[in-house]
Amino acid sequence: MDPVSIGLLAALAGGVGGELGRQSWAGLSALVRRPFSRGAGEQAPAVSTGEVELVRLSEEPNDQGRAQELSTALALRAAVDTDFRAGLAAWQQQAAALQDQGGVVLNSITGGTLHGPVLQGKDFSGSFTFGTPPAPPASPTSEGGPAGTTP
Repeated sequence: MDPVSIGLLAALAGGVGGELGRQSWAGLSALVRRPFSRGAGEQAPAVSTGEVELVRLSEEPNDQGRAQELSTALALRAAVDTDFRAGLAAWQQQAAALQDQGGVVLNSITGGTLHGPVLQGKDFSGSFTFGTPPAPPASPTSEGGPAGTTP
């Protein structure tokens, strides 16, 4: 079974996708909250149900680390719980259909200072041209120029 995309999990936790996204997140939540399936006399496996990770991600939907934790918990549970694996596979198919319909777009720019235009979105076509001035020059560290040089 393929792992659940951390981008998809973060996007759905953050409310992306409108009503379809909310329904998809609710479906995953209901699936995670189901008890482990097991035979008579078997104990529940020693892996997370995924509920703690689901709640943590819903509290901080932009935290990629929390999305990764949920994806890992889902994969581990699917490995030991055949009913959950089947339910998760069905949920993934529905969530993929949501993505294919353009319901989920996750754009992110992080870290550093960036210079220049940014185009964010999904399914662009045609050509784009940007007329942007070059990045500003680095400021000298001393009056004579960069450190370690003499005028």
